[in-house]
Amino acid sequence: MDKLRQQLRKYFIMGSQNCNRPPEDILLEAAKAGITAFQYREKGPGSLTGAEKIKLGERLRTICRAYHILFFINDDVELVEVLDADGIHVGQDDMDAAELRRQFPNKIIGLSVSNQNEVNNSPITAVDYLGAGPIYGTYTKTDAKAPVGVNWMKELRAQFPSLPIVGIGGIQPMNSHHVIEAGADGVSVISAITEAPHIHKVVAAL
Repeated sequence: MDKLRQQLRKYFIMGSQNCNRPPEDILLEAAKAGITAFQYREKGPGSLTGAEKIKLGERLRTICRAYHILFFINDDVELVEVLDADGIHVGQDDMDAAELRRQFPNKIIGLSVSNQNEVNNSPITAVDYLGAGPIYGTYTKTDAKAPVGVNWMKELRAQFPSLPIVGIGGIQPMNSHHVIEAGADGVSVISAITEAPHIHKVVAAL
């Protein structure tokens, strides 16, 4: 668990739809700057499908392996095997985490939660870490829920003192320390990196 906590500390999420330049260039800069985990989230308007989605995933996975960065797939079960990912992250409306655990006993499984009701109704024992949020308001995900704030992170940490937890949603360098201080083991970001003119400065500040 301690190793996973460290590996989730600076967690970058991205798909081609989030980028205004080649995703590989952005990920390579972020990798050199010190991100510790990456989630390939090719989803939403303008995203790739089929063979192109796989080809981009292969290029991104290669970068992650070269820099010893955990490589996660968002939701797409088939891609986990095709890209030999380290793990998969799912939301409340995706495949059941308990079923994922049966299918992938040796993969890292992450689950998003945004309120206590979701926590109560989720198979927490089947997952390796939680993605909690959105902590702050975010425009990156069109289906994002209402912000929960850092106080809920404190409550979640008190409820699960040993389970790795990553803060998600609207996190930027100027507020990331509040999320960590509230009990998160790591912070995940999309636009903070994809839209940054100086990625190395952003990653260093997270």
